[in-house]
Amino acid sequence: MNFEFAKKDLTKELSQKGIRDPRVLEAIYSTPRHEFVDPTFISRAYQDMSLPIGYQQTISQPFVVAKMTELLIHGNLLEERPLGAVLEIGTGCGYQTAILSRFCRKIFSLERIEALSKKAEDNLKKIGVNNYQLRWSDGTLGWPTPKKFDAIICTAAIPEIPKKLKSQLQIGGKLICPCGDSKDQKLFLLEKASKEEFVETILDSVLFVPMLQGKISE
Repeated sequence: MNFEFAKKDLTKELSQKGIRDPRVLEAIYSTPRHEFVDPTFISRAYQDMSLPIGYQQTISQPFVVAKMTELLIHGNLLEERPLGAVLEIGTGCGYQTAILSRFCRKIFSLERIEALSKKAEDNLKKIGVNNYQLRWSDGTLGWPTPKKFDAIICTAAIPEIPKKLKSQLQIGGKLICPCGDSKDQKLFLLEKASKEEFVETILDSVLFVPMLQGKISE
């Protein structure tokens, strides 16, 4: 299938919905989302909607992926790769990982479902992404070895942002996470002003699958 027109239409739609950073729009256009969706839904790959990827998980809506990415790189308009190390909680199928990989030195991503982590690895290799490290791990515990990150992104909703994630954020870094329950979620942006001080901004209403503790093996 030729997705060229569908990719252009999606990029135009996201621009009309408020995505302004041309680097993000280019990343959405250039990343083959059809490689990350289940074959059953491939005809919908470039529609602005979330889609099932198995294991009661979804590939996020492109607008939400673009919005979260834009927020993390905001203020660095002249830099091709404005971020150093980025932590992603919830690899899923790897689509958000692929988008963010364009804007950072390296992305570290955690997924609690082993089969999805392996699928994401295959997807990222297939499209030529190489600046990443995936781990099958409980994302609520943060990266399992001591490390600080310039940005942290959560792709599942949690009632409250874990202290462990806040502690792994560099001073001056940003953390973006959907918070709430299954009925009411808001996107939160935290900017770390000092070791204990965070500037909090509440953004759009969103709907993500819940972030769960523990690991699931195949």
